[in-house]
Amino acid sequence: MFEYVKSPSLRHLRDPNSIHKLAREIVQALDGASSIWKKWDRSREEVVKAAAPCWIPIEHLRALLNTLPGPSLTKTDVEQRLRAIWEEPYTTYPNDELKEGCLALYRSEEIQGTEMRAIIGALQEHIEREEDRLRREREENWRRLKADERAKLEQRFSSGADCGWTKIEKSEALYCRRNGRAFRIVQGKDKRWTLHRVEDVSDKGEMLGTYLGRREANKALEKMAYAPEPRR
Repeated sequence: MFEYVKSPSLRHLRDPNSIHKLAREIVQALDGASSIWKKWDRSREEVVKAAAPCWIPIEHLRALLNTLPGPSLTKTDVEQRLRAIWEEPYTTYPNDELKEGCLALYRSEEIQGTEMRAIIGALQEHIEREEDRLRREREENWRRLKADERAKLEQRFSSGADCGWTKIEKSEALYCRRNGRAFRIVQGKDKRWTLHRVEDVSDKGEMLGTYLGRREANKALEKMAYAPEPRR
């Protein structure tokens, strides 16, 4: 409880995942004596939970755990305790994308003679950095994909092909083409959307209606786009 309330973040203190984790730790502390995992005291639990996401070879982890007080652990003991940890709520299996890098770092530190608990800490830091890098790469790939999609839509509109709503260059309005007809929609200060029939981007166009949301405008557009053209 003391560690939990030390957090300077009210958002963290109120986060359901954080509260659930605290409750689970309290229950585990109170229920330790009746736990079905008889070979696992507090020190072993701390180590195996720290090692759970780190891709440490099982036999090496077992050797470390067996240096701690308690009955001798078999390979199956360690494997199944890890599996139980990975399957707990708000916990995941180790990230496959990080396996190769974790094992390389582990081997490097082992060769240098770094003790296992320090290696686990180094692996935790490595995983945090790599997960942050992967997150940024996914975000960048997503932005690149969206930019490519916008460019293709803009090209389709400019070429006269039917396409969904898209911005043209840096316009505030959105443009689309249905049934060979071009339309523009823009949101006003009152949050309503105004729909226009246009000939091209520079055309002020003919106002077709004002709508509370894009969904209502799209429903109206489905009919307008295929309605007979008015005679001139």
